[in-house]
Amino acid sequence: MQALTGEFRPITVENWHDLVVLFECRGGPKYCWCMAWRKASAQARKLKSTARQAALKECLHGYVRKGIPVGIVMYNGEEAIAWCSVAPRDSYRPLGGLEVIGEDLALVWSIACFFVKRKYRGTGLTRRLLSAAVEYASNCGAAVIEAYPVDLESPSFRFMGLVGTFESAGFVRVGRAGKRRHVMRRRCS
Repeated sequence: MQALTGEFRPITVENWHDLVVLFECRGGPKYCWCMAWRKASAQARKLKSTARQAALKECLHGYVRKGIPVGIVMYNGEEAIAWCSVAPRDSYRPLGGLEVIGEDLALVWSIACFFVKRKYRGTGLTRRLLSAAVEYASNCGAAVIEAYPVDLESPSFRFMGLVGTFESAGFVRVGRAGKRRHVMRRRCS
């Protein structure tokens, strides 16, 4: 495999189509459109199959059109190859995060999921995505970044990342969210 250029870009109206192509690739998250933790309309969540996919895709596009951050995409040249959902925590449904008295929630961002195209998996891209997500959130004014990864043995929620990946990036465990997910945090510099 050739060396990756590894440019990261936030999703905007201008590069929305790149996210569509990435999500619709084989193994992509076209079933959920990364809306599992978003404040999608109740009507969209109740739909079945293709209609649900279209409604969730439109919900995510609605966020983008309004300028609400939804995440970053990694490129290899002009090919979108990986995704990280990173945005202000209040743009998601409750993720089970830490509630700190006096903390300005507008300054807390969450990392909710990762997706890497199959042919690029196992190459360390999740670590690079995580680093880029931290930088992006910090540049957008985040004071704290929160994540909800699972242990390596977890049979579910692996799309949210693994604890070891976050620990190696300076995140610390601060609690649990349900039975499988850890709550981890890192302060922005």
